[in-house]
Amino acid sequence: MNRILTLIKSGQSEGAKMLCGGSRLGDKGYFVNPTVFSDVQDGMKIAKDEIFGPVMQILRFKNVDELLERANNTKYGLAAGIFTKDIDKAMYFSSGLQAGTVWVNCYNAFSTQSPFGGYKMSGIGREMGEYGLQAYSEVKTVTLTVPQKNS
Repeated sequence: MNRILTLIKSGQSEGAKMLCGGSRLGDKGYFVNPTVFSDVQDGMKIAKDEIFGPVMQILRFKNVDELLERANNTKYGLAAGIFTKDIDKAMYFSSGLQAGTVWVNCYNAFSTQSPFGGYKMSGIGREMGEYGLQAYSEVKTVTLTVPQKNS
């Protein structure tokens, strides 16, 4: 919680406009109010870091290619969400994103059969699905010569 609140403060101090939230929710537990920032620039901590909390940033872009380049210009790549009515743009964008999971018109939807893990500095290997099982497996080959009778 404190890490998230520190990132929220950095967003304010770096010049982003906080539209809502920005504080702890209640005095029990470790809850943070949903927070939305506008006027966010690519170099701000809230745009670059994985927050893992209820903080959303609004960034403007001119076209899909610029957006794709900016989205991939990070050291992280755990997951991404795309919301659009244009399925062709969704397919183009999702294939170009450097992220382990891409959700289209949904978010945080999982299937136990689907591997989950990130690109770059996000995660090590994959969890869930066949790829997740392979992470806990060691492959071994044993070759044995058996004497043949009457040879």
